[in-house]
Amino acid sequence: MARKPADQSVHRDDIIAAAADVLRRRGYETTTMSDIAAEVKMTAASLYHHFRNKDSLLLAVLELGLELAISRIEPIACSDAPADDKLRDMIRQHIVGVCNNTAVGAAMVFEIRTLMNAKAPTKNATPEAIASYHEFVDQRAAFFVRRDHFEELFRRVVQSGMEADVFRAVDVPIFVKTLLGANNWVGVWYRPDGRLNGEAIAELIEDYFLISLLKKVLIDHK
Repeated sequence: MARKPADQSVHRDDIIAAAADVLRRRGYETTTMSDIAAEVKMTAASLYHHFRNKDSLLLAVLELGLELAISRIEPIACSDAPADDKLRDMIRQHIVGVCNNTAVGAAMVFEIRTLMNAKAPTKNATPEAIASYHEFVDQRAAFFVRRDHFEELFRRVVQSGMEADVFRAVDVPIFVKTLLGANNWVGVWYRPDGRLNGEAIAELIEDYFLISLLKKVLIDHK
């Protein structure tokens, strides 16, 4: 199939999804913009009309994954439900979302450090390249603010459960980081044709964490 010419539109989300798939298969260091362009039958020159460089495309992949997760989790965290019900639903929504888009989930695990270590332009770089890098840095900072917000949604629910005497006392930041780490890693090892689907995996993981947290464990909660 011939690649699409530069003047033919390709949806931005299709490019981001393709980039996530290529990054999962090849890793950031060995992936090129040409690899990603080929995935959506574009020329590399066409791809640069959408994204300035590989760093900006990686950031777009991570932003997409994070915003999808927030859209699923935030309404639950802000509801009036009891803390244990909220946490259970938040875990389920997070894991099911990761299972529905494992490539983006894997990028959230493996490529965050890459994002943090993006290289600045050399001293003899063009003014345009320098301005582009500063824009990227600002956008990256905004991403980490949003990531902190996502984590804070879980922290608030755990803290509120402790205050309501539903959850036992734990180190909230450590507990939440452990929980989110487990959730995110599902995107690395989950296989759609595996023994369990996303809902079943989520049910197991939410049980494991709630049992460790609840002061009074109800075994038959279903």
